[in-house]
Amino acid sequence: MREAAQLARVEKLLPRWRELPLYHAAPENKFFRLPLIGKRELRENFPNNFLRAGQNLDALLADKSVELEHTSGSSEERTAVLFGRGWWNEQEARVLRLNGFVAKTLAENPRARRATLVPPICNGLVCFSNYTSKSARTVDTTLFVNQARIPFLLTDAELARMAEEILEWSPVFLDLDPVHGAWFALYCERNRIKFPSVKFILCSYEFVSVVHRKILQRVFGVPVFNLYGSTETGHLLMENETGEMKACLDNVFYEIVETDEHGVGDLVVTTLTNEIMPLVRYRIGDLVERREQPYTTNYLVHGRARDGLRRRDGRRVTTLEIDRCFGGVNGIAHYQLRQNEAGDGDLQFIPDREVPGAAELECLTGRIENLLQLKNKITVSAVEKLPPLTSGKFRLTGRAGK
Repeated sequence: MREAAQLARVEKLLPRWRELPLYHAAPENKFFRLPLIGKRELRENFPNNFLRAGQNLDALLADKSVELEHTSGSSEERTAVLFGRGWWNEQEARVLRLNGFVAKTLAENPRARRATLVPPICNGLVCFSNYTSKSARTVDTTLFVNQARIPFLLTDAELARMAEEILEWSPVFLDLDPVHGAWFALYCERNRIKFPSVKFILCSYEFVSVVHRKILQRVFGVPVFNLYGSTETGHLLMENETGEMKACLDNVFYEIVETDEHGVGDLVVTTLTNEIMPLVRYRIGDLVERREQPYTTNYLVHGRARDGLRRRDGRRVTTLEIDRCFGGVNGIAHYQLRQNEAGDGDLQFIPDREVPGAAELECLTGRIENLLQLKNKITVSAVEKLPPLTSGKFRLTGRAGK
């Protein structure tokens, strides 16, 4: 019902969007005839592609009516993004209310503090990219604790500093990148560090693996929820108390295009509340599956399109499908599965507390080999660290040359 009402709202907004140079050529009242856009279109002629007649970016920034941010550059080169002042926090608040437990906790704590641990190269509203003092990293109710791109290289002294700052800050929740968060959690576990004030954990910024979630739940003993979105679009989906990913229809109009035989396709979104830089039919670069039921709609996030693998019969295999193979496997803190041009797989993993036994690894690789229809055995090796992308994010899966 609300999805149908959304389309009427989109069509009402279309004339306003057509005032922007990027959408001047859009056919009037023909939303689904608009071409899909991506980061390339956002970058071309920026900021003039999003400024209305008489607007000037320097003037908008000077009077503090807009905020200028940049994407992390995980999928393409970094892209500039404009928000209205206060827009980020407003859209986030709407998405968080999709989870009843989170909504209740935040209602009980109107000025809830958070501690954020994310890659230091992303949206300036959620991370810092230069070493600064704690006071400089404290913004209103948020403390940013991480300043390292590669968590596996952090010294115990730096991890101890992060833990001490969080204990002193006493946040209601942690806002984590799953890889950075899991590595920090292992340090806390080794040193028996707990955060009594923390009621829940939000995982965002990249794909949330079952191996990362397991560690975070084991160490911190609070609910872990997936908050999915991007710098340019804002938050898009929120995991509720029963593990379902829910859409925020107040923020976004959702489409899934070019679906495969399993209903997995490219997520295309139209943002409804960013007046200064609306994204109309924007292909975000991620694979998503929509599951419609009589009284509700749920979503499954399958990972980046570029990170998909290929079966021997040519069918795409997503990061989510590979990650499911790790369910129930112990002893893995982080992993990367690479597929070479011949289709063979190479699995590298960073051990959790103890390296998995030979039988457990054989079971894991057998699942993956069956899924990918591999002729040859997957090569497996335990490593001390795995390299991130330049953005500080990590790829769990990938093909040679992609």
